Amino acid sequence: MYRERGARVAGAVLWESVATGDGPARVLPDGCLDLLWSSRRGLLVAGPDRTAQLSVSVAGERWVGLRLPPGAGPAVFGVPADELRDRRVPLSDLWGPGAASVADRTADGRGVAAVLESVARERLRAAGGPDPLGAHLAARLAVGGSVGAVAAEVGLGARALHRRCRHLFGYGPKTLARILRMRRALALARAGTPLAEVAARAGYADQAHLTREVRELAGVPPAALLRG
Repeated sequence: MYRERGARVAGAVLWESVATGDGPARVLPDGCLDLLWSSRRGLLVAGPDRTAQLSVSVAGERWVGLRLPPGAGPAVFGVPADELRDRRVPLSDLWGPGAASVADRTADGRGVAAVLESVARERLRAAGGPDPLGAHLAARLAVGGSVGAVAAEVGLGARALHRRCRHLFGYGPKTLARILRMRRALALARAGTPLAEVAARAGYADQAHLTREVRELAGVPPAALLRG
């Protein structure tokens, strides 16, 4: 079981799931950081992934997650995104004793989503909000803007843009652009667009290029993801 909805944090998504124990779940990269609660493992932070991760849960394990919008994670967690890249770490590793009050508020498993939202809003407010550059970069790259054009728009050189992207998203702009293009392509395919047309509309050279890119980032070809 999996469901998601909008959160009371601008651009964020709340999601909940209960594991069936039928095998690992494939989590695709998206340039985001998540604040997670597990009925078995407690509070965790999921960093930005470069490739798909296989999440293993026990049957009946309940998960609640707040997926922050791309670029907002560093303001909430207080560390650069690249320090969390491809990692799942206990919240206490980042916040120390400050995580204890959050753990107390989620200990009985009730109202977890509201607690995660509240904590994220408090942290964002204390940080003065997320870096607005993050939302701009993600939005432009998500619709197919080239890295060079986006760098020129924001007035940053290649090295400066790479540093800012690593801080905000966990990896450089080219990797982020590849990930966002894959997600755009999969959204088109799930809406019923034939893969050859998906490749053209999402900016791939051809369907074979689309298949190679998805396999590299997701671990399986597009057809396998669509079947899942």
